Formats: sequence, structure tokens, C-alpha cells
Amino acid sequence: MADHSVRIVVTGRVQGVGYRAWVTGRAEVHGVSGWVRNRRDGTVEAVFVGDEQVVAAIVAECRQGPRMARVEDVAVSAWDGPALEGFAELPTE
Repeated sequence: MADHSVRIVVTGRVQGVGYRAWVTGRAEVHGVSGWVRNRRDGTVEAVFVGDEQVVAAIVAECRQGPRMARVEDVAVSAWDGPALEGFAELPTE
């Protein structure tokens, strides 16, 4: 089955609450590739690559986030960047 790739941008109280580390942990549990990073505008951006149902499941979890987060919105778009292996936390951009 072909990999499904999405990019999300999460708004709300998502920085300073462990959101990136939480996303990394969820990505490892689900076995998806990609990355997550804070953005200077206060949002969190992530890319997930994997089985379509698994990617949909992690995106759904991102709508809740970790306990201290307050997610207002998760904007989802297609992502057609380079192939990825593993999952990484990237520096703020």
C-alpha cells in the first residue's frame, strides 16, 4: 500500500506544553515517518507519512493533544516533500 503524506498546522496553546514531544511519541507508537517543529507564530507544524488509516488516526489524536495543550484548530493539507525515514523534532522556523 502506498504511503499517505499530510502536513498539519496546529493552533491554540500548543507551545510550552510538551506538544512536540507528545507528537514524537505518538508518531513512534503509530510507526509513521515525518517531523514536527514549533513555528515562530506560536503554532506547531508536523508532517506525517505512512498508511492512510494510521495517518488519519494520528491527525485525529493531534486534535486533542497532550493534557496541558488547548488545541483550537488543526489545518490539514497534502504534503509532497522528499521521502522520509523515521521521525524527528526540527528546530523552530
